[in-house]
This record gives sequence, structure tokens and C-alpha cells, in this order.
Amino acid sequence: MVVYSFYIFDRHAECIYKRKYLPPGHKAPGSGLPPSRPTSSAGSEADTGNTNVSEARPPSKALSAEDDAKLIFGTVFSLRNMVRKLGGVDDNFVSYRTAHYKLHYYETPTNLKFVMVTDTKMNNLRIVLHQIYVGLYVEYVVKNPLSPVEHPGGVGVDCETFEVGLDQFVNSSLQG
Repeated sequence: MVVYSFYIFDRHAECIYKRKYLPPGHKAPGSGLPPSRPTSSAGSEADTGNTNVSEARPPSKALSAEDDAKLIFGTVFSLRNMVRKLGGVDDNFVSYRTAHYKLHYYETPTNLKFVMVTDTKMNNLRIVLHQIYVGLYVEYVVKNPLSPVEHPGGVGVDCETFEVGLDQFVNSSLQG
């Protein structure tokens, strides 16, 4: 089982923590979101008469970490709203799977959003994300008197004990 990345978003939709995990021998699944996004307009294909879409697209570039986090949040936000509208207020978005990765989601009562991207074989990690929140985030970030309560402008979580604890937790519990 492989963990690709981990994100924490605050209640203002800012990514306050992001961490990539790439174990030796594994390659990343891309940006964390589906790799196929149309980049060419339909009019340009019709004008040239070319039906090969791959020639009309510019070469794909890797997304920056900031853009990656924005795409992850946008996907989670959209899916969470869709689940609530279709299923009602009591239904929750927990995870979704594609051919390349599985995204796990946990939202705290204070509207912090914990997101983990793993390989497709991983079981539901809602309980694991709750454990990370209670056992690591609350203990090392919330109870830290030097840690800010709010993270204005995307100032993220900067707590070495949290990072070390998270790395140990992920490596011992999930990687393997």
C-alpha cells in the first residue's frame, strides 16, 4: 500500500499543510488528479480538420504544489457538495477512486479538511485521518502555544514534531 500525498485545508479553503510521499521504486500517479483534461478548443480541431487530439495539445507540464493543492480542494469541495445535495445533510463524502489513485477525506467539526491520496488498493482511511487529527494535529499543533490559531494567507503548519509524528505514523501504519 502506497501513500502519495497528504493535505490539510483550513476553513478558509487555504492549504495549510501538504506533504508528498514517494517511496523508492514507486512513481507518482501524476498531479493527484485525473491526467486527462481537455486543453484544446473544439474550434481549432474543426478548422484544421485534424481529428488527432494529442497533436492539438501542448506538452503536459507538471503542476506546481500550490496548483495541485487547489485542484485537490476544488475536487473535494465539488464532490462534497454534490453528495450533500443528492443524499441529504446526513450523508458524507468519504473517498473516491480512479484508475490511478484513491482520495480519502475527513472533515473535522471546526471545518479542517484532511485529504490523503493513496494507491487504489487502500481501504477506507476515514478512521486513520481521524487518528491523525486527534493524535497528531491536536496534540502537536493545536496545543502548541507557538502555533497560530488561524493561518492567514496560507501560512501553514510549521511544527517539526507534527511532521516527524506524521511521517512515523504513515511509514509504520500505511506504507508497506
